Amino acid sequence: VQLQASGGGLVQAGGSPRLSCAASGSIVSINAMRWYRQSPGKQRELLAVISRGGSANYADSVKGRFTISRDNAKNTVYLQMNSLKPEDTAVYYCNADALAVARTWGTYWGQGTQVTVSS
Repeated sequence: VQLQASGGGLVQAGGSPRLSCAASGSIVSINAMRWYRQSPGKQRELLAVISRGGSANYADSVKGRFTISRDNAKNTVYLQMNSLKPEDTAVYYCNADALAVARTWGTYWGQGTQVTVSS
């Protein structure tokens, strides 16, 4: 299973980019999908998680500004980010709990996409 994140880049403060993360490979099923971020010198932070059924939970730091969603038919998870602040600058990572053909359940990570917010 491979996860490919996209949608990052340089954004002005107050901007509203959307990140995407598409899973590919011999996937049987995907349960929870998540978005994390990591800033230089800081630990990786869990931002949001969404179940296969669409139930979502958020970290307090992004609640009300970020929205996680998914398209199960496309094996893709999204992160809509609104009202971005310079402190949101980080590398954003996705992961997913997935079952691949001839494998057991595992957690797979995307490669990360850089989001830089300019003031």
